[in-house]
Amino acid sequence: MSVAAARVAIQGEAGSFSHAAARALLGPAVEIACCESFAALFATLESGQAGQAVLPIENSLHGSIHENYDRLTASGAHIVGETQLRIGHCLVGRPGSSLQTIRRVASHAVALSQCRRFFSEHPEIEAQVAYDTAGAVRDLLRGGLVSQAAIASRLAAELYGGQVLLEGLEDDPANFTRFLLLAREARVPEGADKTTLVFTLHSRPGALHEALGVFARRGVDLSKIESRPLRGRPWQYVFYLDVLGDPAGAAGEAVAELRASSEGLRVLGSYVDGLRPPSAG
Repeated sequence: MSVAAARVAIQGEAGSFSHAAARALLGPAVEIACCESFAALFATLESGQAGQAVLPIENSLHGSIHENYDRLTASGAHIVGETQLRIGHCLVGRPGSSLQTIRRVASHAVALSQCRRFFSEHPEIEAQVAYDTAGAVRDLLRGGLVSQAAIASRLAAELYGGQVLLEGLEDDPANFTRFLLLAREARVPEGADKTTLVFTLHSRPGALHEALGVFARRGVDLSKIESRPLRGRPWQYVFYLDVLGDPAGAAGEAVAELRASSEGLRVLGSYVDGLRPPSAG
């Protein structure tokens, strides 16, 4: 395997939540290719500069990341894995700093919005938007002041030598992000029990009801359905489904029947469900 093939593209810097998700999926020694944007992430994957990519697709509080659904559909990438990550925000300062010295805190806009209670309790501290959580820590440790801090993961603090001043800054502890593992080539891992697909329907009464009926008749569960505008066709929509079950069993049979009756269907990938709670015992 080449060096590039072993590399995994992420949006953000080392120490970001995407980096933590890559480690959860592929182990702590995973080599990452840091990308400034999601567009750059897909370009890095498609050019072969990385063999895989880790993409945030949904947050338990804020819902789907629509930009990434659209980019996934427009790309030739395939979903080959999935994980969920508990999002815990830390206040990270320079060594020797303290909460009492902090007057400005930088982080990604989404992270700042998830820590509103902290800022309301500390009105003397100004929030500053950065392009990335881990990047804010990196920049802080490269030359920030003791009056400055960042909001990021504990991993970012460890990687860059920051001091964790507070943990649990997030307003809601039930904050999880779902990440997909992407590859250029389709593959179905052993134990795959979830399939993500995208499809369009002929515009006629009952079309969506009939489409979903192919799953209901076989007792196949759907964990997610979402519609997105269909580019170039105003007020028409493309549908995303997450189908639970063996893609070689009833779930696969239902997908095949839907393909035959839909206007167009593409399987984005079959993979092991990474959102299941751990089994008891």
